[in-house]
Amino acid sequence: MGGGIIGLSLALELRRQGAEVLLVERGEPGREASHAAAGMLAWCDPHSPAALRPLIQASARLYPEFVYELAEESGVRIDFRREGTIAFDPGCPGMGPGVRSLTAEEISALEPSLIPPKLPAEFWPEASVDPRTLLAAAIAAARRRGIKIVHGAHATEVVIKEGHAAGVKSDQSLFAAENVVNCAGAWAGGLKAGVTPVPTRPVKGQMLALIPPEKDRLRHVVRAPQVYLVPRSDGRLLLGATVEEAGFDKTVDPATIQRLHRAATRLVPSLAEARILEDWAGLRPGTPDNLPVLGTTSLPGYFVATGHFRDGILLAPITARIMAQLIAAGECEFDLAPFSLFRFENEGQASRRNPG
Repeated sequence: MGGGIIGLSLALELRRQGAEVLLVERGEPGREASHAAAGMLAWCDPHSPAALRPLIQASARLYPEFVYELAEESGVRIDFRREGTIAFDPGCPGMGPGVRSLTAEEISALEPSLIPPKLPAEFWPEASVDPRTLLAAAIAAARRRGIKIVHGAHATEVVIKEGHAAGVKSDQSLFAAENVVNCAGAWAGGLKAGVTPVPTRPVKGQMLALIPPEKDRLRHVVRAPQVYLVPRSDGRLLLGATVEEAGFDKTVDPATIQRLHRAATRLVPSLAEARILEDWAGLRPGTPDNLPVLGTTSLPGYFVATGHFRDGILLAPITARIMAQLIAAGECEFDLAPFSLFRFENEGQASRRNPG
């Protein structure tokens, strides 16, 4: 269940291994958090949770081949850029090989139109991807591989037979299956399965896209405390993003969009004259500890892969790989204990024992 990049990537990997796969999506595939994302593949970010870094680094290594295979199979050109990131961060330094400090002169040489804030600056050898082209390729590849996609079906309950998951019920139908994987993002907690509910919640993010002046188009992703700027190969420049606890509200606030635009203009003054092409809001799937929920559950045959918060695009290749390993063999190459649904079950039991 779930037709974002996590569900699509896992469906493709399972199908590659010979499984028959049905993908059930409540709306249109690829139109929720994945569609709204900026696509920064931030594997050097020092603010990433420590427990998540092994998965982040592994997924980063998989990404070039992941993109290449999807583009080859689908015929869709994926906008995958490896120019790197200029990061202005008052905190700890970036992680990994190739990270280096930048002087004002070096920043000017890399991006002449950029006015750097008075903060430490680093070059991070990261990539970015346009999630919309990535999703188009994944959907086309899924159809080419014979993956069945049902959209407009809201899955509400896991079917259980003899103590084992046997499919899902939706508001329209019943879909039988030997295994069920909950990849429903911010909506994952709404699926009844007789186990601890998946504690995801929507975390709103507002963004906009500009068409900057030709002479001042950026090559690198730029990250600053107030805004990040993500260039696309077609000339668009994405600005983002807020982090808001606003429930399932995807309303775009004009004042917030203007605030992001002004913050970007302080970095690149000519953006004051740039045309706003589009603005939007998406709902990231957050969890109480900001870590994804990955792995088995207490119901045999029912698995969870969701709650990736701001890293869903980045973590798609490794999530698909380890979840497919887990489903096929009952184990995978990483220790998933930090991401297990059982961590919330244990917390719930503790709170019941100690209600104060």
